[in-house]
Amino acid sequence: MNTLKRISKVFESAEEITFDDSSKIVLMSDCHRGDGNWSDDFSKNQNVYFAALTCYYNKNYTYIEIGDGDELWENKRLSDIKRVHSDVFRLMSKFFNEDRLKFIFGNHDIVKKNHGYVKDNLYQYFDERKKKHIPLFENIKLHEGLVLRDRDTNDKIFLMHGHQVDYLNDKMWRLARFLVRYLWRPLNLFGINDPTRTAENYHKKQAVEKKLIEWVVREKQMLIAGHTHRPMFPEVGETPYFNDGSCVHPRCITAIEISFGHIKLVKWYVNTKNNGVLFIDRKVLAGPRKLKDYFDTQR
Repeated sequence: MNTLKRISKVFESAEEITFDDSSKIVLMSDCHRGDGNWSDDFSKNQNVYFAALTCYYNKNYTYIEIGDGDELWENKRLSDIKRVHSDVFRLMSKFFNEDRLKFIFGNHDIVKKNHGYVKDNLYQYFDERKKKHIPLFENIKLHEGLVLRDRDTNDKIFLMHGHQVDYLNDKMWRLARFLVRYLWRPLNLFGINDPTRTAENYHKKQAVEKKLIEWVVREKQMLIAGHTHRPMFPEVGETPYFNDGSCVHPRCITAIEISFGHIKLVKWYVNTKNNGVLFIDRKVLAGPRKLKDYFDTQR
């Protein structure tokens, strides 16, 4: 199956979520939550992420994670990740309990496509203080892709991680996981980057983006992806391929917000007041733009 057909297959089988101009949705991906050790790229931004997600929770956003939420290539046990980042999981559980949480799996957490794995690892967690299992995401359903459909116009926004166009990270993911876990992870100690990771390989980024854009042009279908860690926000009239970036940038996390019929790319980061006090700040990097304007160019 060629890569464009692979994307179309995910699109055609994706569950639809309706939205309208009153909806508020935030999209993040590539958190790569780890077990807290030296290779946990999420740890340096965990406070920024928690502050951002708390803000979105309080403002009644729906949180959709577009893949690679947890780093399950470097780490064998999701239980270790849940224990180290328990505050994040408890917050996401609050979204879930209010039907405001959706998970898409990526290549680094592709094991979540297995229902048995999800049931064993995501339905509940063990509270060490209370010495008992507590519900977490009970009966949650994981997705390879999702479609946001405008309730009024039926226009669609396709959400997927994006690794599906990368043969090594899709069909050969077990080999890629083995190489990351037992070869490149130890070599990272000596400053050697993993050439198999799209986020660390400029040419692989370009190849992935080229294929995703090709599909968007062919299908005339707006797409929001992750995987490359490179934020993308086209202007109206350009190919409507968006990327929400990642939560493991050196000094910030990025996200795409959809609210009140508009879309924007934002970053959250540590800023400093004039008196030297540090605080978590939010900055709009691109937009807002009307979703309707993007939809009109696809007709």
